[in-house]
Amino acid sequence: MKRKIIFPAVETADKDGLVALGGDLEIDTILEAYRSGIFPWPVYSNEDGKSLPITWFSPNPRGVLDFKDVHIPRSFNKFLKTTPYQVTFNKNFSHVILQCAQTIRKDKSGTWITPEIIDSYINLFNAGYAYSVEVWHEKHIIAGIYGVVIGEFVSGESMFTHENNASKQGLYQLIHHLEKKGLTWIDTQMVTPVVSQFGGKYINRTDFIDRLEKLSWNKNRNDLF
Repeated sequence: MKRKIIFPAVETADKDGLVALGGDLEIDTILEAYRSGIFPWPVYSNEDGKSLPITWFSPNPRGVLDFKDVHIPRSFNKFLKTTPYQVTFNKNFSHVILQCAQTIRKDKSGTWITPEIIDSYINLFNAGYAYSVEVWHEKHIIAGIYGVVIGEFVSGESMFTHENNASKQGLYQLIHHLEKKGLTWIDTQMVTPVVSQFGGKYINRTDFIDRLEKLSWNKNRNDLF
C-alpha cells in the first residue's frame, strides 16, 4: 500500500526555516519534501555533538541560481581555456557524497551529511532521483557536486574540491548542460560564495514555491542526464 506523506505547510516554519522534526528518510518521504519546498538538514546538539532527530527545513529566503543571470568571472574564464580537468555526470555518486561529507566537517559539531543522509541519498540516486558531477584530473576525482533531480526540479546539495577552480568547473558544466536540456534555474538552498560568484541570489520563499508549482514532475533523470 502506498504511503501518504504529509508535511506541515512551509508557512509554519520558524525563523530559521525549521518546519518539521522526526520522520524517516525513505525515498517517498524525501521526494514529497522536495516537491513541497522542504529538505532534510540534520543538526547537532551543542552539548555532545550528536545528531538530533531528523530536521526538515524550508528557509526564507531561499537560494536559487537563474541561468540567465549566470556570471563567469574573468579569471575563471581564462582558466576554462586551459583547464586540464574533465567533467562527467553520474559516474561515481557514492564517492562524491562521501567526499562532500568529509570536506565540510570543519568542527566538533560534525557534518550535516550524516551516515543516514549518505545511505538515503545513495538509495535516491539508485532510484533515479539524484545526480552527481565528477571533475577528473587524469584518473582521479578532484572535485564534485551532488544534488536531487525530480522531473524539472534540480537542486545542488553540496560540493567539494581538492584543487582551485575544479568545483567551479563542475558547476559551470552542470549549468550549461541543464540549460541545453531546457531548464532555467536550480535550487541552491543557500547562496554560498561559489554560488554567489556565479550569480546566485535569494528569493522569497513564496516566490520559490510558485516556481515549484510551475514545474513538471513527470520526467526522470534520464531525460536530463
